[in-house]
Amino acid sequence: MRGATPGNCEQLAVFRVLAFTYTLTALACSPTSTLSNLIFVTLRLRSALPLASALLLAACSQPAHPPTESPPASTAPTQRGAGPAQCTKQFRLLGEVRWDVGQQFGSTLVGGLSGIDWRVQDGSYYLVSDDRSAHDPARIYRAQIAYDTTGLHQVQIDEVHYLRTPAGNAYPNRRNATRGTAVPDPEALRLLPGGHSLVWSSEGDFSRGFGPSLQQATLDGQWQQDWPLPVQLQLPAFSGSNTGPRNNMTLEGIAISDDARHLWLAMEGALKQDGPLPRKGQVGGPVRFTQYDIATRQPLRQIAYVPDALPNDPFTLPLASVNGVSEILADGPDHLLVLERSYVLGQGFGVRLYRIATHGPHTTNTLALDTLTPENHQPAEKTLVLDFAQIGLKTVDNIEAMTWGPPLAHGERVLLLVSDNNFNPAEVTQFIALMEERHCAR
Repeated sequence: MRGATPGNCEQLAVFRVLAFTYTLTALACSPTSTLSNLIFVTLRLRSALPLASALLLAACSQPAHPPTESPPASTAPTQRGAGPAQCTKQFRLLGEVRWDVGQQFGSTLVGGLSGIDWRVQDGSYYLVSDDRSAHDPARIYRAQIAYDTTGLHQVQIDEVHYLRTPAGNAYPNRRNATRGTAVPDPEALRLLPGGHSLVWSSEGDFSRGFGPSLQQATLDGQWQQDWPLPVQLQLPAFSGSNTGPRNNMTLEGIAISDDARHLWLAMEGALKQDGPLPRKGQVGGPVRFTQYDIATRQPLRQIAYVPDALPNDPFTLPLASVNGVSEILADGPDHLLVLERSYVLGQGFGVRLYRIATHGPHTTNTLALDTLTPENHQPAEKTLVLDFAQIGLKTVDNIEAMTWGPPLAHGERVLLLVSDNNFNPAEVTQFIALMEERHCAR
């Protein structure tokens, strides 16, 4: 059939709306996290949505909307040395390794990998799973990763350690949760200077009254201490409050400064009082990044970061789409790499890497501000470094973890990234190695 009448397209639009209605119903009824719900429902609808798409293509001779043109990747200008040289940071794909959802190690199900860090002292890597003790107790893994200029060759786990409560016990799941102990939702991990202990963040256990937390532990998971959070990031005492963090949009990223003096802690989404989450064609409210003094473990200052809008697509529905910060990483003095990860039902994941200056000339310290408004602060300016849709990957999954690895033989830096498979058969654990290249022109 060539072309279509308005009635044909309206009928097909109704079909797709019904499919999305089914999605929203499943989301409302499911007890698990929002992003996991979206992907789970995508899997259940994979037989229905291709049919809808085929009908739509057959019925309508023109797309419902023009494709959104992404900005070119690898466009972050940097200065190197004296003189007028303009340098562009670029990344080239070295390779990837994929694991299916059934990967196991030491009687544990390997998945939900949401944080990774390289231990310089012995060349190993530490990873944290965001399993809320549902499959196995909350845990960290130690791994070896092999790569060179010819590719990413191997990822091998060699240890697993359960994260421990202050009482020394492994964290319980929801069925066995004890009073006074949160069921954790680990999302980020960094090794502290010296490599003898680590910090990890939990998004909290909101339904049981526990807010987000930042904890310090030994390399085998033993609890050492909690780090204090700014009051704005804490869960309000009143459950119906219109201020404070949103459930499942809290502590998602950690970075350690190059001089090992400071730690940065990133929220995934805006606080309720700071603005909405990203919407179709509209950027989200400012997301808070808090800087700590590692020596005292106290917050020093805070900056705001504005995440991208969701695609301006007529079928991008608010409850079936999400975008936020999934990780941060130090990148030279006073700079961070910021990983933004989005998911839109029917379109899949989108991942972009940005670079920001943490001490920009106009960037506001927001630590003392209870509410962020356009009039009272200036967010950090961001520059696009990389759009993962343009680097040659077969698919882009739910990338949530990021670290620098050891440099290559000629000194090129390597960026390693890992995806969180949400323990979902529709997804994979994806390890990606990127080689940094700098091109300078005078």
